[in-house]
Amino acid sequence: MAKPAIKTVGLIGLGKMGLPMARHLVKAGFRVTGFDVDRAAIAKARKIGAKIAPSPAQVAAVSELVIVIVGFDSEVDTALFGARGLMEGAKPGLIVAIASTISPSMMRDLPRRAKRRKKSVSFVDAPLCCGEPAAEAGQLLLLGGGGKAAFDRCRPAFAAFANSIHYLGGLGAGQVGKMVNNLILWACVSANDEGLKLAGALGVEQEPLRQALLQSSARNWALEMHLVDLPMPWAEKDMSLVLHEADDARLSLPLCGVIKEVIKGIKIERRQPYPRARKD
Repeated sequence: MAKPAIKTVGLIGLGKMGLPMARHLVKAGFRVTGFDVDRAAIAKARKIGAKIAPSPAQVAAVSELVIVIVGFDSEVDTALFGARGLMEGAKPGLIVAIASTISPSMMRDLPRRAKRRKKSVSFVDAPLCCGEPAAEAGQLLLLGGGGKAAFDRCRPAFAAFANSIHYLGGLGAGQVGKMVNNLILWACVSANDEGLKLAGALGVEQEPLRQALLQSSARNWALEMHLVDLPMPWAEKDMSLVLHEADDARLSLPLCGVIKEVIKGIKIERRQPYPRARKD
């Protein structure tokens, strides 16, 4: 017997990604309850029609699906298993979608940890691609993983903010897909930066060349978005995650180490800070 459609959605994280996601979910007719540690984010969420809960536990208590969209593995861990975390308020049958970028190994370990808490919860991967402009437009790309039946129940909610949804396989598959996406993305950023630097050193203006390259075989999304000139807060974290997973798999990915250092150099040149998990 088919389970009823999901009507109540929780969001843990109401920042640059979570807030527009909440707005699209409200607009699509879902009852949305959110949580964030930032008061300004909470005020903005209230204005768009989302209800606010004082803890992740209380978000879980009133939701059929909870989407976690915070920045770091440690923040995901706290949201799920910390004091007043999701597991404290989870009812049998709750689906938890991890839209944050975390390691595939951490993703695959979540059911075991929930079971130790005697919680009957389904987890699905739902990491997101294409960034803040796509979140605002409701045109994110979502890379899915986990039990197919649970994932399919979430599709109508995901479709409120993602116009390209791809189910890649079992739990962790979506996080693997996001990891590979990020590896290729930052490789393109690195190549774009070095190529345009070379052009400048040899007397060719960079912007006319960039426009030409967008019509050539060198075209890539990072070049189109001029990503190298924008803040790249998660770049080093993304590459560290790739290298860690490659080490665990006993796989040599020498290009990844180079990309991490190139990206770090770009950020140092532009005085972009390395992001750190919030303490509050």
